[in-house]
Amino acid sequence: MTQDQWQAVDGYISDLLVAEDEALTEALAASAAAGLPAINVAPNQGKLLQLLAQTQGARTALEIGTLGGYSTIWLARALPEDGRLISLEYDPAHAEVARANIARAGLAKIAEVRTGAALDTLPRIAAEPGAGPFDLVFIDADKRNNPRYVEWALRLTRPGSLIIVDNVVRGGGVVDATSEDPSVLGTREMFELVAREPRLDATALQTVGVKGYDGLLVARVIA
Repeated sequence: MTQDQWQAVDGYISDLLVAEDEALTEALAASAAAGLPAINVAPNQGKLLQLLAQTQGARTALEIGTLGGYSTIWLARALPEDGRLISLEYDPAHAEVARANIARAGLAKIAEVRTGAALDTLPRIAAEPGAGPFDLVFIDADKRNNPRYVEWALRLTRPGSLIIVDNVVRGGGVVDATSEDPSVLGTREMFELVAREPRLDATALQTVGVKGYDGLLVARVIA
């Protein structure tokens, strides 16, 4: 199969099953206008995140890597009116775009974007009364730090919580044990951490579509 076929199938699925509305469309347009990279999740992937959060009965969520807030909107819509989502974004300019997109979607009371390096912000969240535990954690940030993000996700969740890590196949590069790519190295270390962690039960799926060839890992905290 080719990229054109993958895109066509994604388009077919999204046209039938994914109801993108004005807020989501404007979030992508505002992100593009601000020069953000087009690395947000695809519409059908956003819908998957929403369905996983709803199936989980999530009331609280943590997102590591906000970008323009597109996935944040999908996740926040899965939470109840008194739910809470904290999203962490390294780049202040990206965070400002995301905040505007979230507010336009009417979700500012649920979703909060915090700016700074996640590895600096996560300890502060852990020390914050009432900030956790989170029912779902979505990790979609710099891949070299994926192992550290998963470690923090474990500290900030409870038995029954879900941890989802995006972009874990790296176009197939994840199987290259000789790779010097920091993103591949971080992803492989993350897989090895999850595999030996008795508190996690996990699997990963390869995906193809408008975002090319990649995949995601889903882990359930069991202890």
